[in-house]
Amino acid sequence: MPQELLTYPCLRGRLPNGALLLWRFEKDGEELKLDVDGPITLDEASVARIAALNGVGIGYFMEGDVREDISAGRLVRILEDWTPPLAPLCLYYANRRNSSAAFQAFIALARDFAAGRLVQP
Repeated sequence: MPQELLTYPCLRGRLPNGALLLWRFEKDGEELKLDVDGPITLDEASVARIAALNGVGIGYFMEGDVREDISAGRLVRILEDWTPPLAPLCLYYANRRNSSAAFQAFIALARDFAAGRLVQP
């Protein structure tokens, strides 16, 4: 259970606005948010990765940041059944009313990609 993380040293993350990152988990429609504790608080994923590799604590990462470490056996996934895959990208933009046709086409393509509607040639 994710709550067991509260008994282990974890690598805390600080967001750009100064808030601490809550660790989010989901399983069978149940959502949990944990405010973990640990020896250090970092604001950079690459530094947190190094800390995890050096045994400082348990980390909470985007898979792309640690995929090679997992494949090589340097890091191990835990709570896999509580961490469903997320959409492969997030896109933020200021105002769709003044967007060009090309930008709107890109938005549509990105949505299709995220929804798995694109077919490989």
